[in-house]
Amino acid sequence: MEHVDTDASGSVHFSRYPSLLETAALESLEGLGWGPPELDGRGLDLVVAELAMRYHGPARYRDDLDVTVLIDYAGAARFRFRGDISRPGTSPPGVPPAATTLAGGTILFCVVDRATGRATGLPADMSTLLKGLASRASQ
Repeated sequence: MEHVDTDASGSVHFSRYPSLLETAALESLEGLGWGPPELDGRGLDLVVAELAMRYHGPARYRDDLDVTVLIDYAGAARFRFRGDISRPGTSPPGVPPAATTLAGGTILFCVVDRATGRATGLPADMSTLLKGLASRASQ
């Protein structure tokens, strides 16, 4: 984390965690071939319909953080990422390090038609992909 992300005590400000989660979600979508450029090419935008965060402990200035996300729901026009933000652990040689979870949350995205600003269905190929990933996440 950078100094600008911290409060006077050196703890990362709570408002930064949703941004980290959103960045990881968008990067994940890009890796799946459905990032903002692909959606833009179809006249679609993503809007955040709902955000929930749960905080467990503070990150500190200069902490390296891991952010993991997965799709846990996909509907007709919405899909949700669930993710965790953690500090990698350290351990003696030969012992797997245990990460410390600092925050977890969900972001529900809605696909909207750029021309109208109204919710619209996910493209069929995107829907199939995201629903498949969501069903694996629930197993």
